[in-house]
Amino acid sequence: MDHVELNQAADMEKFNNSDVLRNFQVSFFAMSRLMSFPWTFLEKELESNKSSDLISDILKQLTVSQTVPLTSAYMLTLACLHSRKAAGCDPLDELYDALAEVVGAEDTTECYKSYLLPGGDAVSLLENVALISEGTTGLVTWEAALYLAEWALDHQHTFTGRTVLELGSGVGLTGITICRSCSLNRFVFSDCHPSVLQKLRNNIQLNGLTDQTSPTVSVEEMDWTAATEEQLKRIGADTIIAAGQYL
Repeated sequence: MDHVELNQAADMEKFNNSDVLRNFQVSFFAMSRLMSFPWTFLEKELESNKSSDLISDILKQLTVSQTVPLTSAYMLTLACLHSRKAAGCDPLDELYDALAEVVGAEDTTECYKSYLLPGGDAVSLLENVALISEGTTGLVTWEAALYLAEWALDHQHTFTGRTVLELGSGVGLTGITICRSCSLNRFVFSDCHPSVLQKLRNNIQLNGLTDQTSPTVSVEEMDWTAATEEQLKRIGADTIIAAGQYL
């Protein structure tokens, strides 16, 4: 293998490692299912290289702000990292320290999730752990909201200068993403369950959006299946968005 081929191989390895680090970071902070993590690449890398550098780099990507409560999902992910260390790897004190930090964390009914946007920004949300709680599915972020947020980021011009009404905002991922990324005039979040509305308001405030920011935001109590013409006229939306998902 000549010098050029060696450089190309090094560049490809660097790209792959960077991609894996990003995937771990996105999955970890969004509390994704463990099977979605790039374990296969990690195991192959550990088999071919007994150094713990890659795991050390992953741990750096998973640094958690002390203001965000830790949950058992963090401990489980770190434990999986530990179990996937190939035999003969160098000892990694940082991994043991990370495990020790979260091993005493108590399980709660709520957890913070952070969704990393392509531009490097993040949307942090307080969500319930259970998919269905308090008689509603609106206290967690569903994949449909993720897809709609991704679509909005690819079609930002659709919202420029507009007043947008979101039906069934849930805990707020799509709407907050649009408010952060698009040059719109006004955004109206809406939902009908009292607990969802309260968590939605908290998450909007958590992400620095208020009626004093640009764009201005507001929250409406609205059952989209029973919205009145008078209510819709009062809101005066140019664009209406919604995302739905079957259980």
